[in-house]
Amino acid sequence: MSEKKKVLVAMSGGVDSSVAAAILMKDYEITGATLRLFKNDDIMLDKSKSCCSLDDVEDARFVAHKLGFDHYVYNFGERFKECVIDKFNNSYINGLTPNPCIDCNRFIKFDALLKRAELLENDFIATGHYVRRGYDKASGRYYLKKGIDPSKDQSYVLYGMTQEQLSKTLFPIGELTKEQTRKIAHEYGLINASKPDSQDICFVPDGDYAGFIEGYTGKKFPKGDFIDKDGNVIGQHNGIIRYTVGQRKGLGVAFGKPVYVISKDIESNTVTLGTNEELFCDTAYANDVNWVSVPASEEPMRVTAKIRYNQKEQAATLYPLDSGKIKLVFDQPQRAITYGQALVCYSGEFLICGGTCVPK
Repeated sequence: MSEKKKVLVAMSGGVDSSVAAAILMKDYEITGATLRLFKNDDIMLDKSKSCCSLDDVEDARFVAHKLGFDHYVYNFGERFKECVIDKFNNSYINGLTPNPCIDCNRFIKFDALLKRAELLENDFIATGHYVRRGYDKASGRYYLKKGIDPSKDQSYVLYGMTQEQLSKTLFPIGELTKEQTRKIAHEYGLINASKPDSQDICFVPDGDYAGFIEGYTGKKFPKGDFIDKDGNVIGQHNGIIRYTVGQRKGLGVAFGKPVYVISKDIESNTVTLGTNEELFCDTAYANDVNWVSVPASEEPMRVTAKIRYNQKEQAATLYPLDSGKIKLVFDQPQRAITYGQALVCYSGEFLICGGTCVPK
């Protein structure tokens, strides 16, 4: 009988990663790993208000004990600060709207954790993401497909995965619905079987991004002008980092009609307001592009694409550019294409590529 291969399972304390570990036990020798990404005191949080809380560590440890495998806690705080928190802050300060979960996956889970797993002589790492991974012999490439459960599919935040990372990563619950995952957790008697999903960014659980950035960096962002598309001053804003493209609520000024944030200009410290119709555009550009299920294309191709996590995919034509960027022309204009967000392209269930939305 051949020796079982070893898997280091990233365990957040939630039900998804716990069930991933339970499934893998049948065929692999597994070890649980919970990542300490920051001390809550360092980011001005109550200890119970983030996914990195002691309660989550204890939940993961309890599951490991219940299922009978070792569990360790690894401190990746410095790398998380550098690659996720600092990047998040700098992006907002420079007028962008980042997605830190994508950076956490890219630089922490599938980079730092994978390297740690290899040092510990593991063959694979595994996570509780709702996504499917496979290998196509004809092309010699690993691919990513959406999770079976469309309401839980997490492929959007994994577009940065490399072929090397895909070759060493398992996604045991990609074939399950959330309901099936919870059912398995109950069958195993896991303490977190009914635990709610985390909804917020782990280091900003109250959603006050501006407050977090000011508190963490010590920087203050002065008031400035709201302007219309012709440059006329129509009001005063309370600091440019408090506004995102497409925003209507919380402007702090009554205009007598619905107005929305159309764009921001860091240099002039102005926020342009306009109508909902002015938010629509049929063309988007992305840089830092990573090709996943297919090699980089040199020819236009038909795809469906998303410009934000919860958006329904939209039909578009993808044009590779000589600069390495991609240009997407949507069949129908899209609302509030936002610089800094991820643009992710699909062909059916397959994740084709993704990048960061940028100006032309």
